[in-house]
Amino acid sequence: MKLVFFGSPAFALPALLTLKERHEVALVVSQPDKPAGRGMIRAAPAVAREAGRLGLTLAQPAKLKGNEEFQDLLAELQPDIAITVAYGKLLPQSLLDLPRAGFLNVHASLLPKYRGAAPVQWALICGERETGVSIMQTEMGLDTGPVCLRKGIAIEPHEEAPQLFERLSLLGAKAISEALELLERGELHCRPQEDSLATMAPLLHKEDGDVDWQEAASAIYNRFRGTSAWPGMRFEYGGKSIRIHEMRPAADDGEPGRVIRVGTEGVTVAASEGSLTLISVQAPGKGRIAARDWANGYQVRGGTLLA
Repeated sequence: MKLVFFGSPAFALPALLTLKERHEVALVVSQPDKPAGRGMIRAAPAVAREAGRLGLTLAQPAKLKGNEEFQDLLAELQPDIAITVAYGKLLPQSLLDLPRAGFLNVHASLLPKYRGAAPVQWALICGERETGVSIMQTEMGLDTGPVCLRKGIAIEPHEEAPQLFERLSLLGAKAISEALELLERGELHCRPQEDSLATMAPLLHKEDGDVDWQEAASAIYNRFRGTSAWPGMRFEYGGKSIRIHEMRPAADDGEPGRVIRVGTEGVTVAASEGSLTLISVQAPGKGRIAARDWANGYQVRGGTLLA
């Protein structure tokens, strides 16, 4: 099939590479280059870089709505279908109508659960034991289109967002490849979502990584897993924001936020139910270190109250 591929981050790369093996990728569309890193140097999205490496035609329009030049480009290609994988922009109806078979989107949840921009993170934060990918027809609503294919996987007990992203990106590549095979045979059947079962997964904000020791240890740990890629989990101590890089649930009880002990395994802190052992942390302007070394340096001991 002749297709146009819309994608931006590394999550979309396995799908692009898989589709290129069997189909004609007439155009790759990615977001514009953006400043990144400490030096805020402009960098291309992962998909744009890969398109250049593969010698594929690339477009990076700053906007889609009202962009007649880009719309004309897409119309001239006369693609059979367009595929979106974590592209990052809403598509106007004028574009959705152009491909012969419309648009198919790879969404990293079992729709209608976790519609929105951060389904992987919120599945972890909410303590889900299963997630997956959905291949859906793209429409104007936010992840509301009919679902054509679902593939589920179990979430590992200590799995964090980066690891789950990687597994789902590979699963998504297999799913979209299978969906196109079914489409070619006329066997791809899409069914409307049950809107009453929908949940939302909005973009994360920096405060979503703040520790609330008044929560149960299981809830804090799930939030840590979901925010580990960004924004990261932090707590306040001595007027400084301390980043947690590694933690594990523990069985001790105590006053929420109170350090139970500092030992070789780390710094164990009580939550409202249960406790958590901080294994490695990072203070502002410092490198990542073992939590016990941080505690010794900041004179944190059993009985210390963390904010």
